[in-house]
Amino acid sequence: MNWKTTATAMGLALLASTSLARADGELNIYNWGNYTSPDVIKKFEAKYNVKVTITDYDSNDTALAKVRQGGTGFDIAVPSQTYVPIWIKEGLVQETDPGKMENFKNVAPEWANPEFDPGRKYSVPWALGTVGVVVNTDAYKGPANSWGIIFNTPDELKGKVNVVPEMNDVIFAAIKYVGGQQCTTDKDVLKKVRDTLVAAKPNWIAMEYNTIEKMGAGDFKATSDWNGSALRQRLANPAIHYNYPKEGFGLWSDNVVVLKEAKNVENAKLFQNFIMDPENAAGLSAFHRYANAIVGSDKYMPADMKDAPEVVIPAADKPHAELQQMCAPEIQDIYTKIWTELQK
Repeated sequence: MNWKTTATAMGLALLASTSLARADGELNIYNWGNYTSPDVIKKFEAKYNVKVTITDYDSNDTALAKVRQGGTGFDIAVPSQTYVPIWIKEGLVQETDPGKMENFKNVAPEWANPEFDPGRKYSVPWALGTVGVVVNTDAYKGPANSWGIIFNTPDELKGKVNVVPEMNDVIFAAIKYVGGQQCTTDKDVLKKVRDTLVAAKPNWIAMEYNTIEKMGAGDFKATSDWNGSALRQRLANPAIHYNYPKEGFGLWSDNVVVLKEAKNVENAKLFQNFIMDPENAAGLSAFHRYANAIVGSDKYMPADMKDAPEVVIPAADKPHAELQQMCAPEIQDIYTKIWTELQK
């Protein structure tokens, strides 16, 4: 991490404090549903006299399509790391230089200069997570540390499995299950992926995002899902377990960006800086139940997250983790064709 001179740091802090004192007005956030802590938002509103409005979306593709249309009225969005380069390349976001903000010093070194946003010119970390398999152990007692739960469903779970319909997550998982590497150009592997998905779908009950409620209610007995969602499910029902697939599982991060069309740019920048404060980052994690990339947030985290198996990846499973990437356009086109066929 590059440290600025003391004088520069003091100057930035002075500028920041001066602008904070003048802050007022509005901030319009476009974010994943059930993902934003009301308490942290209230704290931000009270501190800066800013009225925050939150609008939900259910997928990266939904958010990207909406912002591409323009005229959204949103100031901030929270795309995953696979999508951030697209938003940057298409000019949908503006360079706010979070790397020069007062609280950037709190960002963990491994997330301070990510490949998807070199130098953190556009984005700040919101949450970190994994994609795995969630099973209600009252319904299924067998081993569940495999994507086979989804793609070669055991008899006990047939007709009871949900798949969260985030295309890149599902394709990544299927590639790992058939023994391939992400972003592969191997046509044989991609054919296996297509055949595996098409053959598996009749065993699924749904392809929905609403897993917290429906796993808790027993409508689903197993699902592909994100780890924070799984933690919330387990806290409601101890029989629900999160599993790290032995074939390989994806790591991801969601990131706050300021839209090019934002009307409340200064307030959006304040928010980016605000959530890099350790206490505020922990407040967000306490609600959405995912880890964050802010050093010092640990001491503010809920006790039930500090050793939660959904948050702390077991040492034996860590070698199977891989940061998910956005593949080359020609590969993404193949994914889209497979996905379209799966929807039929």
